[in-house]
Amino acid sequence: MTVSDRPIPTESEALDAYSQTVVSVAERVGPSVANLRVNRRTRAGSMPAGAGSGVALTADGFILTSAHVVAGPRRHGRAAFTDGRELGFTIVGSDPLSDLAVLRAEASDLTPARLGDAENLRVGQLVVAIGNPHGYAGSVTAGVVSALGRSLPARAGRTVRVIDNVIQTDASLNPGNSGGALVDNHGNVIGVNTAVAGVGLGLAVPINEYTRRVIGSLMTDGRVRRAWLGIAGGVRPLPPGARAELGNRTCVEVVEVIPGSPAELAGLRPEDLLVAVDGEPVEGVEDLQRLMVAERIGKRVELSVIRHGRPQSVDLVPVELDSRTG
Repeated sequence: MTVSDRPIPTESEALDAYSQTVVSVAERVGPSVANLRVNRRTRAGSMPAGAGSGVALTADGFILTSAHVVAGPRRHGRAAFTDGRELGFTIVGSDPLSDLAVLRAEASDLTPARLGDAENLRVGQLVVAIGNPHGYAGSVTAGVVSALGRSLPARAGRTVRVIDNVIQTDASLNPGNSGGALVDNHGNVIGVNTAVAGVGLGLAVPINEYTRRVIGSLMTDGRVRRAWLGIAGGVRPLPPGARAELGNRTCVEVVEVIPGSPAELAGLRPEDLLVAVDGEPVEGVEDLQRLMVAERIGKRVELSVIRHGRPQSVDLVPVELDSRTG
């Protein structure tokens, strides 16, 4: 049989397994990803800006994006989808400390994406990024999870918070990808693309139990409430004796106590080693942040600390974090 006699391969035969997966994911999730434009005011007046990307959450118009994509005084914009529709949207809520925001478009028949769980990701796993880099709608890039557990600082006013468990990928990201979908091979959105960390390195805020709560709060309340102790601290290894007794390897050392804060009123001191909140272990700053939920605002909590080598309990009542003054 000559080359010319060979049968022409079918489309499915022509695509290898990798390509089939990427094509399938792009076809499934692409219709859910929007190109977002926010009108930003300049000295010359108002001008449209290609802000970034967003992912439809519900058929009735909720869209997930990055907080920095819609940052600024303007509360409205336009969302363009790959089917040619361009819809107006309003910002429902934005949380710079998680770099997530929720919008509401004027629609009742969007194609919602399916949220997954980044906790199940593994390094080396295939991921697909869908967004609008440089305003090019519906662009698709593929790569792998190159690292997990990265940290990304976020700021709101004077408050600085660390976004933990950030996903690092080598799927190509460019300006305009922010707010778009990072998708696993099953078509589940497991991250929101948020930053370009360098050539061949992109970062995404994970979809997990904590960020689902953030998204839910933004959808229902338009904001995220957090409890505040009033300390600044860092990770420190526990002394050997305490490590053996508690089972923790690390803790949070109190570096600074903010004047007038709940921590100062309760007698917390610099160099105290914070090991637990209401019995839940604290091994790093991210653990403490995760425990400072709205339900603890105004309620007594017990901090387990080690002071001068001795375990102690400190009771205090957290207040609500004001990110403008935090």
